[in-house]
Amino acid sequence: MSGTTLRWRLSAAESVLMPGVWDALSARLADQAGFGTVFLSGYAVSGTLLGMPDYGYLTQAEMAEVARRVCTANPNLEVVVDADTGYGNALNTMRTVELWQQAGASGMFLEDQVWPKRCGHMAGKQVIERDDWLAKLRAAVHVATDLHVTARTDARSAIGMTEAIERAKMARDTGVDALFVEAPESIAELEQIAAALPDITLVANMVETGRTPLLTPKELADLGFLLVVSPLSALFTMAKAMQRSLEVLRDEGSLRDHLGYLVDFDEFGEIVELPRHIEMEQRFRP
Repeated sequence: MSGTTLRWRLSAAESVLMPGVWDALSARLADQAGFGTVFLSGYAVSGTLLGMPDYGYLTQAEMAEVARRVCTANPNLEVVVDADTGYGNALNTMRTVELWQQAGASGMFLEDQVWPKRCGHMAGKQVIERDDWLAKLRAAVHVATDLHVTARTDARSAIGMTEAIERAKMARDTGVDALFVEAPESIAELEQIAAALPDITLVANMVETGRTPLLTPKELADLGFLLVVSPLSALFTMAKAMQRSLEVLRDEGSLRDHLGYLVDFDEFGEIVELPRHIEMEQRFRP
């Protein structure tokens, strides 16, 4: 799906909340919960696909394949796909854009960290030179036929807020659709970002127990941030629920006394649209 609808919603001053997803099932659950736009999180994909931290291990090809599966299984969703650093220089970034578009993505985030990167709320981040990042952004905009492009800078933690805002201003001039200054540490810093960057969509990243204060989409919109990503809410919830149920299974040998932990067999069939597949099988049965 193209990024046209996302641009239209944001241009109409509509706040857009994107939950983080990591596979076709988590995206389907987000769709069924009523979300129209989701964020395919590199942190979440690295954790679920590889069982590894968001530390630069996830490759371009692996992320493109997950994006293809998510978009194919959920054609009604707008899927914004994390592109990390573009996986190389400007030419690699162009290839990334092409792969994301082929997968069916609606948008992408492109950051300025040194590769291998790390999660934006981890310590020890480093950023590349301004001109190198700006070259990647110009390359991405050049080949993006209808992909919503967000420029993300991690300079706030790596260097300081002044540098982060200056980079964001320069990124705005490349023609990107949105700006994302990662990991501000107070409402005052959010206000500083919004005051310095008017007239373009601003992104806020709401990570539970992360560095940035947790605010609602309404509170963020009042500050000037319309595109809100909650990348890890579902992942952390899923991990906690699985830990709990597996501990019970280990200790008791069965979940028969804890069925409230579970969706039941028929409910899961509804989630994956089993009735539709049964109907198709019957329709085309010889």
